[in-house]
Amino acid sequence: MSLAVLKSRALSGMSAPQVTVEVHLANGLPAFTIVGLPETEVKESKDRVRAAIQNSRFDFPAQRITVNLAPAELPKESGRFDLPIALGILAASGQIPNDAFDDYEFAGELSLSGELRPIRGALAMTFAIAQSHQIDPSARLPHAAFILPIANAEEAALVKQARILPAQSLLQVCAHFAARSDEQSLVAYASAAVGRLPCYPDLHEVKGQQKAKRALEIAAAGQHSALMIGPPGTGKSMLASRFPSILPSMTDVEGLESAAVQSLTGGFSIERWKQRPFRSPHHTASAVALVGGGGNPRPGEISLAHRGVLFLDELPEFDRKVLEVLREPLESGHICISRAARQAEFPARFQLIAAMNPCPCGYFGHFNGKCRCTPDSIDRYQGRLSGPLLDRIDMQIPVNALPHEDLLKLADGESSDQIRARVEHAFQRQIERQGKSNSLLSTNEIDQYCQSEQAAIDLLQNAMSKFNWSARAFHRVLKLARTIADLSNHAVIKQQHVAEAIQYRRALKEH
Repeated sequence: MSLAVLKSRALSGMSAPQVTVEVHLANGLPAFTIVGLPETEVKESKDRVRAAIQNSRFDFPAQRITVNLAPAELPKESGRFDLPIALGILAASGQIPNDAFDDYEFAGELSLSGELRPIRGALAMTFAIAQSHQIDPSARLPHAAFILPIANAEEAALVKQARILPAQSLLQVCAHFAARSDEQSLVAYASAAVGRLPCYPDLHEVKGQQKAKRALEIAAAGQHSALMIGPPGTGKSMLASRFPSILPSMTDVEGLESAAVQSLTGGFSIERWKQRPFRSPHHTASAVALVGGGGNPRPGEISLAHRGVLFLDELPEFDRKVLEVLREPLESGHICISRAARQAEFPARFQLIAAMNPCPCGYFGHFNGKCRCTPDSIDRYQGRLSGPLLDRIDMQIPVNALPHEDLLKLADGESSDQIRARVEHAFQRQIERQGKSNSLLSTNEIDQYCQSEQAAIDLLQNAMSKFNWSARAFHRVLKLARTIADLSNHAVIKQQHVAEAIQYRRALKEH
């Protein structure tokens, strides 16, 4: 038979649409043509496939070879189509049987020797295969079968509904379809990541700063964004880097979502399974670096921090236009990237933790009195952050300098495990009550779930009038008070909860 049909996957944002690889051999002058909107990496597969087939001791047919990647309007990129193209040529030329291809999907880049090299996006592709298999109950195999390079097997096997068959070479895949015994067939891969505990630096290592630790505990319990303000060397970066250690443990679904995004860039490592991502881009990063983009859209820092923490150190040093692109993702939890040729959507449900100095020299409010900045220069420095952006940051946390004698003492305070236990308890209350964290409550849900005593309402109304808060700021303070009440095991928001929440929006207003 001169025609072979196989299935593979392309990548379009987080989705992985199916691609049908059709290989046809015809008489005529030898030629090798790939159609179906292939990009440069796919066009170059002709030379890789030819060498891989010959070095695997198969015959490369001296015929007119036409490869069609359908659907034609979907752009195809990367070398993941090397393996299905090579198998299609061998099947169409009668060198391997092709009667079982319908129950498999293939992806893998070939080296010139026929070895299979890793691809990016294997986890996203496996997700799509498992979902399509559930829709099509007529498949002969009990699970969706995916043949891919052995280097990608660990991450792909995290999708339990898929049957992962890793291979080291083109020759091994061919042996699987020509096998007459189970010993020659590919063996399904089982992930060893289950039960692996994430590893974080401990918050106990930070000396002092009990007020800041309390504020971060509140931020973790309700998934609130936070801005730490303090002089240089007070521990802002140390606190931020240890913040993931007190966040609630990731669920399997959250772990897969986070791993799938990182897989799109080839940056996923099984050692970080169910570990909250911590991204800390430099302040010279561009808007595209933060939100993602490019001709073939890739995820940016906010998507790579999905279900984890995005830490922006020296916040006023970022370009103002760069910071403004964070406003919509902070509210929506996703980012849609539109280009002339295509559109891609990525998840971006991250927790923003930022840090900044209180003034240009950094020492405003320091106990040593070194600051010589004028009020106008302090206003200009803090004014680099727009009002709409600050409105979307729930907490402003002062991080004061420690006296020298305190620095010589041993680290004190609770460990991350102790704090995380309280955070998870408060977070579980939120899930049982409303099915989401307090930071995600809509306006109608705030009215329903943020029940407050009259004294608390009066205090919040007075603060709103005195500080000229917007309606968004009013709602964010109320959601913050709801989290403080959850940590205190109170069903109703009390005056002391509102009073503490109000204090977390005043760190930039004291000068």
